Amino acid sequence: MKKNQPSQSDYEKFIEDKIPKPNYLKNCTWAFIVGGLICTIGQFIHNRIEAALNLSHLDATNATILIMIFIGASLTGIGVYDLIGKRAGAGSIVPITGFANSIVAPAMEFKREGYVFGIAARMFVLAGPVLVYGITSSVVVGILYYFLKIR
Repeated sequence: MKKNQPSQSDYEKFIEDKIPKPNYLKNCTWAFIVGGLICTIGQFIHNRIEAALNLSHLDATNATILIMIFIGASLTGIGVYDLIGKRAGAGSIVPITGFANSIVAPAMEFKREGYVFGIAARMFVLAGPVLVYGITSSVVVGILYYFLKIR
């Protein structure tokens, strides 16, 4: 080791002191507010669709999901959803609009590579693992429920 070079533990301590500490309370508050706002907008849309079109609750729910996915994808396309995500964190990722963002963002990033090897091949880079583990865990829970339910 050179004479003026710090040891590994000194360097790690120096780096740890320099890394900014996140404000957990502020981050959780923003996530709660933005996630709640997204869900409130979704509920408002649901109520309007159910009342205006005289749809059943299930049909209005399906239409609301489609509209929220469209809104999330559109906001991602014009670059607004990324700004929301920087402030809100998990508050913007958890609702269905975050799923739309996780599909559209990689597709936009790789569109220069073409429709097949760019958009189609890379579209599910972020959402793919979520879908795989979500579907797998729902199947496991369903099987457990089937065998363990009280008869």
